[in-house]
Amino acid sequence: MFFVVGGVSAVWLTSLLLQESFQWGWAQLWFLFIFWALLAYLVLPRLHRILTRVYVPDYFIGRARTSDGLLGDPVNVALLGSEPQVHGVMRAGDWTLADDVTLASSRRIVSSTLLRRSYLEAPVSPLFLFGRQQDFAYQQEVDGAPGKRHHVRFWRCPPGWLLPGGLASEWLAAGTYDRSVGLSLFTLQITHKIDEHTDAERDHIVGSITRADPAVGLRVIRDFSTGYHTRNGGGDSIITDGDLPVVDLRKTVAPRAAAAEPPSDSRNKRPAATIVGAVLVGARAVAAGLLALSIFLFREEHLGPLLQPGGGSGVAPAQADLVLVVALAVVTLFALAEMLLAWFVFLGRNRARTLTMALSTSAICLQALDVLSGGPGITLQSNLPGLTLDILLILALSSERSRDYALRVRKEPKRDSGRPGGRAPY
Repeated sequence: MFFVVGGVSAVWLTSLLLQESFQWGWAQLWFLFIFWALLAYLVLPRLHRILTRVYVPDYFIGRARTSDGLLGDPVNVALLGSEPQVHGVMRAGDWTLADDVTLASSRRIVSSTLLRRSYLEAPVSPLFLFGRQQDFAYQQEVDGAPGKRHHVRFWRCPPGWLLPGGLASEWLAAGTYDRSVGLSLFTLQITHKIDEHTDAERDHIVGSITRADPAVGLRVIRDFSTGYHTRNGGGDSIITDGDLPVVDLRKTVAPRAAAAEPPSDSRNKRPAATIVGAVLVGARAVAAGLLALSIFLFREEHLGPLLQPGGGSGVAPAQADLVLVVALAVVTLFALAEMLLAWFVFLGRNRARTLTMALSTSAICLQALDVLSGGPGITLQSNLPGLTLDILLILALSSERSRDYALRVRKEPKRDSGRPGGRAPY
């Protein structure tokens, strides 16, 4: 429910911003920029996510998925071997491990792309397989700029999982070549555009691995999938013959340093959406705290409207003082409760996340009902900032990654409590 409410509310918000942009003269360029940002990074991704839940299969079909649920790059390499062995042959093949997507790495890749500076460890966008994003990615920069690069994402297969047809695989990978930077056809986001000949990139990856270590074995599954010509999640064309090489690394020697690298699961990492949601709840708490401080410091200014409402005779001074004291106490308690809620949201507590979305949904519905019943419109001078904050909160906390992070404890079996003969509950 919150997922759909966030999508519908985001569409409403973009329409309000578009209307507001026509009333601000030269400033409308900034509003149009904000409108594009909301449309590209909030509205269209959420609408795609809602629709793809209906028509995109939730099982392995040889394609990764974007964070918006769209079909992404083709899975074009399978591997047998341990994680240290994968890292060993990739590094030996002159590949560089890509950084994780963080605020610092995102800022660096933007500046590197604009200034055409080398960034060998530039991060790659997350794609999803088996319900989680890639475990790691490798890349090779071209021409000293991150705008062009070879790159490949790796996913660890679930224990006992078999390829269609019953063949074993411990890792799956999706490799493509970034040829430029442009706008996504489906979401209008700024993204890398890939070369359509993904088989050439597949062969480049496999060739670099087999040349790096003579102990590498190779088997090619012909016509693993039907050859096709389609588009990935960014709208870029894909042409493939459907063959799947299976690279066997089990006889290679893994570097000792790599053996200490523990396996990771992206679902256990605190996602950016959860952090943003906690920050927005904190912002709501700060706003309430500032209001409480204003009531405390500027008591006379707040008493004025109570004593003389609309120019007529107001309430008695004693009653006005009581109302102000009660208001100060309520607003202060609300600010403290919101700050506590923000902390629990940051920790990934699902009840706090659900309560936060429920409060924001109530606020949005009340404003929508007020407008529909003939009340004042929503403008920048009135309640548009508060409405925007509530909608952004729902969009962030109702995202799939934020939900998975909040539910991660329930999905993992608990350890045995130590009772004799006890079993780990699920």
